[in-house]
This record gives sequence, C-alpha cells and structure tokens, in this order.
Amino acid sequence: MLSQTFYRLTARPGAGADPREARRFATAFLSLAATKIADGLIEPKLVLAWLFSALGAPGYLTGALVPVREAGALLPQLALAGRIERMRHRRIAWAAGAAVQGLAALAIAAAALLLEGAAAGWTILAALAVLAIARAACSASFKDVSSRTLKKGTRGTLTGLAGSAGSAAVLAWAVLLGLGIVPREPVWIAGSVAVAGALWLGAGALFATLDEPAAEPDPPGGLSGLLAPLRSDPGFRRYLAVRALMISTALAPPYLVMLGHAAGQDGPGNLGLLMIASSAAAILSSYGWGRLADRSSRQVLAFSGLAAAAVLGAAAAAALAAGGLGGSWGTAGFVFAAQCAYQGARIGRKTHLTDMQSPGGKAAATALANTLTGGLLLLGGGFGLLAEAAGAGTVLAVFAAMALAGGAAAFRLGEVQHPG
Repeated sequence: MLSQTFYRLTARPGAGADPREARRFATAFLSLAATKIADGLIEPKLVLAWLFSALGAPGYLTGALVPVREAGALLPQLALAGRIERMRHRRIAWAAGAAVQGLAALAIAAAALLLEGAAAGWTILAALAVLAIARAACSASFKDVSSRTLKKGTRGTLTGLAGSAGSAAVLAWAVLLGLGIVPREPVWIAGSVAVAGALWLGAGALFATLDEPAAEPDPPGGLSGLLAPLRSDPGFRRYLAVRALMISTALAPPYLVMLGHAAGQDGPGNLGLLMIASSAAAILSSYGWGRLADRSSRQVLAFSGLAAAAVLGAAAAAALAAGGLGGSWGTAGFVFAAQCAYQGARIGRKTHLTDMQSPGGKAAATALANTLTGGLLLLGGGFGLLAEAAGAGTVLAVFAAMALAGGAAAFRLGEVQHPG
C-alpha cells in the first residue's frame, strides 16, 4: 500500500512497515501537513498585517495581531488539559480544534471581502482570537495522541516532514505573489485565507479517522494535578528553563525585518524575498532536524541554540557596526539562517516533550509548558521598548545571549530517546 511505502521511505528507512503503523503515520502526516500549509497562508505577521493595511484597519489593531495569536494559542492550554486528560479518544479534541480553526479562517476571509476599516479589523481580530483558542486545543492534545499512536523514532520525523511539505506549498504561493503572477490584492489574499480554512476543515475530518487506542481517562486533579510535572520532575523543570531561553529564536525575526526596514528596504519585492527565505529555511531544515531529533532531541536543542546565537550575534554586530544587514539580500540571508535555527529549536522541544516521561500526563505537561511559554511571549513584547530606546541591534544581541545560554543548558537535559 502507499502508506506502507511512504512509511518505509520516510519514518523507518529500510525497515518493515506494519500496515496499522503505516496508516497511522500517513493519517497524522496528511492532517498535520494540511494545517502547516494553512498556518502559512494565514500568517498574522505577514498576511493578516498586509490585509489590515490594505483594508485601512487602525494601526493599534495591527499591533494586536501577533499577541492575540500567540497568547490565545498558548495560555488556555492549562485549562483545556484537564478536559483532554478525561477523554478516552483525544484525537477528537484535535479534530474539533482544527474544524473550529477552519470556520474562523472562513470568517476572516469573509470579513476581508465584505468589510473595511475598523469594522474589518475588529471582526478579523475576533475571529483570530477564536482560531487561536482552537489551536490551543490542538496543541494540548497532539503530543498525547502521537505518543500513543506513533513509535519513538518516528515522531520528530513526522513533525519535520510535515513542516517541510507545508513550507514547500507556502513557498510556491510566495513565489507567485513575489513575481506578480498572483495579484497582491485583498480579494486574492482573502481567497488564500479561505483555502486555509478549507484545509483546516479537511485536516480535522481526516484526523478524526485516526486509529487511536482508547486512553484511560485520568481523574480530575484540579490545578494541583496539572502542576504535578513542575513539582516532581527536575528533568521537566530543566526542559522549561531551556525552552524559556530559546523563545529568543521565535522573537528575533521581526527585529531582523525591522533592521531591513530601517535601511529603506521595505518595498514589496523585499517582502516577497523574506517570505521565500523563511519558507526555504523550513523546507531545507525541518526534515533533517526531525530525523536528528528522533536520535537525540537534547542535542538538537543544544546545536540549534548555539546556531541561533551565532546568527543573531552576527546580525547584532552588523547592525551595530553598519546600521543594517547588507541590503535586501543580506537581510534575507540572516532571516534564512535564523529560521533554520528556529526550526531546530521548535522541532527539538516538541520531540523532547513528546518522548520524555513526565508525571501528571502528557497533555498536562504540554499544557503547562505552553501556558508558561505563552506568558513569557507576552512579556517578550517589552523587547519592543528596548528596540525603541537602544535599537534592534541591541535586542538581537540580547537574543543571541539567551540562545547561547539555552543551547548550553540543553546539554544538561536527559537523553529521552535512549534513557539510561
């Protein structure tokens, strides 16, 4: 069957494939890849910000896009984890979350087509908040489902492969926009957002068919139960410390773009080049990072942190010395390198948390980690004030130091793929 061939070629090269395992892997891959494409088509930092500008939405609403998206996707997870832990079939939580994201994306597309100005901005922002909360349900449940349906040694590969496939599709779209083959007009961008909605709906329907063994519902433990991993697992606490330091890899790209804008490189061609650089980084690095993470997620976290420190440190030095990053191509080069490091940090942390054993349940550990990270990302907005006062180069220097500390701390994590 196609699923068995695909499984042998990607997840377990050269090994025999159990038909049931292969079907599970293929179902999870297709579902996750569809959502990765949808994420790229509706990216708040680029796509929705462009729509807001084209529709004449107020600037203060544009500034709320990323905080609403990031905080909404992370902060509710602690509250959702208890419900998910009491479900026997937790794929339903992911499927429902994907479906709600699809409906919210369709609402965004409709608002972009029918409304203008503040009305469009507020409507899109409200739909984005719903989308983000639904995404929280997907994030809190996916690691639990994958840990019970996929074998160790294939989970990082799944994440990396889906990321590469999704990024390839988004790259093709970015090239069409950059070359002007697809007009950069609100109706076309709204159409791409509608396509994202359809992809989420399809992914939810497909994931609902996943062959998931029934889980034993965990009894309600309240807040005390949800905090169990933090209290009783020193390895989990070390993981949280590494993850906190590595948020620098997620926060850095806008400051690289800011340096490009400061040097007068903010034309449409540059925007297309940055989109292409970001997508290409995910395509070229995600699968490799995923394969390495299945061998040692600890080393992936360490090496990606050190790589990010080198890239961001070089960008900070260039900015402080020359006031820019070497034109549009130089900025795109730094974005590409920084996004390669970010993919490693992202895949490494996901695989490490999925494969590690933690008291309190996988969904609880995932929700706790994501909720704490969401709070830190909100606080990360304060780096914008530092950029106003001291420049984007200074902020990148701070991020380089954080990434260096995170990479060094990752070496102290346990080998969860090969314990003992």
